[in-house]
Amino acid sequence: MGTAAGAGALRLPGLHGYAVEFSPYCPGRVACAAAQYYGMAGCGTLAVLEQNEAGIVLLRSFDWNDGLFDVTWSENNENVLITCSGDGSLQIWDMAKTKGPLQVYKEHTLEAYSVDWSQTRGEQLVVSGSWDQTAKLWDPAVGKSLCTFKGHEGVIYSTIWSPHIPGCFASASGDQTLRIWDVKTPGVKLVIPAHQAEVLSCDWCKYDENLLVTGAVDCSLKGWDLRNIRQPVFVLLGHTYAIRRVKFSPFHATIVASCSYDFTVRFWDFSKPNPLLETVEHHTEFTCGLDLSLHKRGQCAAVHSGSRREQELQSAAEGSLLFRGSNTVSFVIPTGNDIVKIMQYGFSQICWHLFVDLISFFSFALLFLLPFALVLVSYNIL
Repeated sequence: MGTAAGAGALRLPGLHGYAVEFSPYCPGRVACAAAQYYGMAGCGTLAVLEQNEAGIVLLRSFDWNDGLFDVTWSENNENVLITCSGDGSLQIWDMAKTKGPLQVYKEHTLEAYSVDWSQTRGEQLVVSGSWDQTAKLWDPAVGKSLCTFKGHEGVIYSTIWSPHIPGCFASASGDQTLRIWDVKTPGVKLVIPAHQAEVLSCDWCKYDENLLVTGAVDCSLKGWDLRNIRQPVFVLLGHTYAIRRVKFSPFHATIVASCSYDFTVRFWDFSKPNPLLETVEHHTEFTCGLDLSLHKRGQCAAVHSGSRREQELQSAAEGSLLFRGSNTVSFVIPTGNDIVKIMQYGFSQICWHLFVDLISFFSFALLFLLPFALVLVSYNIL
């Protein structure tokens, strides 16, 4: 897929992407949550981007004093978003404002890693999940959480509202379980021992209120029918490293997308004997975030956590967008086959770079301290 002439470019230095979500209001608009230094130190950035006739435009960029790990759009205001961050707080942003955030909610005691805005009518509720092993319920109009849900015995990586059942959400955790909660009751409604490994992501089917999918460190995707949780209704194998994000298609009841630390994005149809539809293998970095457009059939966005010190945002072909570099977003051109290839985008091997950084640090420390140690030895101090 070639790059169109006259493509624009945008650089955002030193950011690593963790989540991406399409706007439910504006086709071609996405929000990206990003962090410096892989979220371990430094600041975070919320970037909102859009493709229009002029090319790729950065509509807004907001900075926060800690890494941002997830983002969700408001369901009643096209300009409002919520992010969550490494300091345990949630931030409410308004694109109509030049500065922000509008509100900050700080109750989680460890990293807030997941946030989702309810999609059911009549509700304006937000759920967050944290490394403190709790999920919290929020009303954006109220300055404190409405309820705290306890029960997980490990980090909560993902929280997602049911698109069908008001007040019902699911959570995925490092304790290897998928749990279903009802905001009207204090305890957990259902516990599913989903994998024999940490569960990093979950999503609800848009066409079946009883069907969810999970993705885990064991490299598998599993489908779960809430009416019978003894066995998964499907198991999808093919990824070779942990699955970071899973998403059901908003247009097809049996199609799922997944992204992984094996540098691939994959599309599946679990109703077929050979479920793997497409594997995108052009990447050289961990894939961290994934979303499917509600407006355009076959349009997908993926975000990566990379090490490049700059990012390039450029148009690739009519109806598509390529965001290269650390924080990478790729849009896909809809085709007659519904499943289309995602364009190439890159991110760095985090573990390798951390290893190199540690080796460099200890080497420098050794070279720096060695002369002092020799002097001390010569004076019989050591």
